[in-house]
Amino acid sequence: MHPDTVGKWRRRFVAVRLDGLIDEQRPGRPPSIGLDRIEQVVVTTLEQTPRNATHWSRKSMAARSGMSKSTIGRIWRDFGLKPHLADTFKLSTDPQFIEKVVDVVGLYHNPPERAVVLCVDEKSQIQALERSQPVLPMMPGMPERRTHDYHRNGITSLFATFNIADGTVIRELHRQHRAAEFKKFLITINKTVPADLDVHLVCDNYGTHKTPQIRAWLARHPRFHMHFTPTGSSWINQVERWFGFLTEQKIRRGTHKSVQSLEADIRSWIADWNSNPRPFIWTKTADEILESLARFCRRISDAGH
Repeated sequence: MHPDTVGKWRRRFVAVRLDGLIDEQRPGRPPSIGLDRIEQVVVTTLEQTPRNATHWSRKSMAARSGMSKSTIGRIWRDFGLKPHLADTFKLSTDPQFIEKVVDVVGLYHNPPERAVVLCVDEKSQIQALERSQPVLPMMPGMPERRTHDYHRNGITSLFATFNIADGTVIRELHRQHRAAEFKKFLITINKTVPADLDVHLVCDNYGTHKTPQIRAWLARHPRFHMHFTPTGSSWINQVERWFGFLTEQKIRRGTHKSVQSLEADIRSWIADWNSNPRPFIWTKTADEILESLARFCRRISDAGH
């Protein structure tokens, strides 16, 4: 508390003892909705669903509780309740989940000396899309508008590594997404990273990363060390967050009449990124991640599902 607040209550206690700690009558109209009714709205929102819908709306909750829609909206805002929103999740069933989390997060917090840690993955099936009609530009009070339909003009795949130390990116674009292309990308990484450094690659469990061809290449290049993320846990691979930036800033709303145009835009965006790279700061420890997952599982178990 602020020192002035503490001083005020101390003075009131000295003056009238315990009676001085009771709130004085406040000006204005007293609340028309009691705490019990607010509690009822919150509990109903969390534990029940309406008879003819999958979730509550302000209108349906207002009809159920006898309150106005604006009052329901204020209560939901105060308690951070958003019945209209739903998110997705998936729990990994990898039997080596704990070992892989400890391994990968350990690399993020304590990277080996004389080594580079690279998060690698492929963003496959990037489509060169052209809207069927010209885009209407943004105007005051009106967002940019585009047609829902489009023409497909081909696809490409981006192979990329994200350096956890400095945020720089090594990239290649290929029209196909096979072990042969991944091997070419490994050769590019090998040529790019100084020869006196070990290379630790964090990647997912996609089949192209584990073929006999790739295993043979890795055996001939002992400075490469593979670290696999748990199955279904792409969130732990930092390059996935970087892919999100690329998608949001360049691909999602881009218009491309050809694959060549799409690839040129991707190369230009990555070159601009590498001129001012930004590494991500990984804060969670492996223990914190595992404890958070344990709490999540307990919530599911307690729900009886």
